[in-house]
Amino acid sequence: MAKVILPICLISLLVWAGTWFMRGSSAGCADCFGLPALSTLTASMTPLSLPYPVPPEPSTWKTLPAADRLTDLEQRVQPTLKQELQKVGLKLGAPAYLRAFKESRELELWLQAADQSWQLFRSYPIAAASGQLGPKLKEGDRQVPEGFYAITPKQLNPASSYHLAMNIGYPNAYDLHHGCTGSFIMIHGSNVSIGCLAMTDPCIEEIYLIIQAALSEGQSTVPTHVFPFRMSPERLQAATKDPHHPFWKTLQPAYHIFEDKRQVPKVKIVAGEYQVR
Repeated sequence: MAKVILPICLISLLVWAGTWFMRGSSAGCADCFGLPALSTLTASMTPLSLPYPVPPEPSTWKTLPAADRLTDLEQRVQPTLKQELQKVGLKLGAPAYLRAFKESRELELWLQAADQSWQLFRSYPIAAASGQLGPKLKEGDRQVPEGFYAITPKQLNPASSYHLAMNIGYPNAYDLHHGCTGSFIMIHGSNVSIGCLAMTDPCIEEIYLIIQAALSEGQSTVPTHVFPFRMSPERLQAATKDPHHPFWKTLQPAYHIFEDKRQVPKVKIVAGEYQVR
């Protein structure tokens, strides 16, 4: 019996995954592919407990216009969010900075306090992300990008099919210079994704409100830096045989500026190379 059950389960999984792929590759997907990373199907993740009322059911949420979604967030989540920020000496509308680490599946949200120091407000587990360590090189390679990106007001999407979403700005000038292709790489809700960072619906609501408020209060862009791993000298040394090691070395200075000085690094792209200060 066991010999029969295993193939049937495998066939069912492949059929299910194929259905997601066909949905994701249709022109109707405005965010990213809908196929969950197969590596996440057996991965364990402890959900982050947040102090807000639960979001509406997806079937209800999908019927709401963008304006109604934002009104719901302002009424259901925003009052408690302001209290959460006040507890740690922060406020809604403060400048924000995002750092993602693919290896440990974490998204950090930093905010600038009144004394100009940067404080970690929350570290979120990434619910789903596909691919391997290494940059995104082409459309359809299922990779989450690595590098230095930025979110602007135009990149916020409250009408997302994935609850709420924000486009990180891939490809940037570095990616374009090196011939990398792809588009619509998002940080979004839900817990399935390919090429994007899926954060769950409750987490994306908090993230979205904070990023939206920072941009509304005058921050022109929210720096969004995606690293393969925490770039200590030891971890980078351990990756010397990886073909991406030369690229990863170009990311390390920005990582260390923030780690050592708690200053958001300023990144320029000159002649197709990152310059960090």
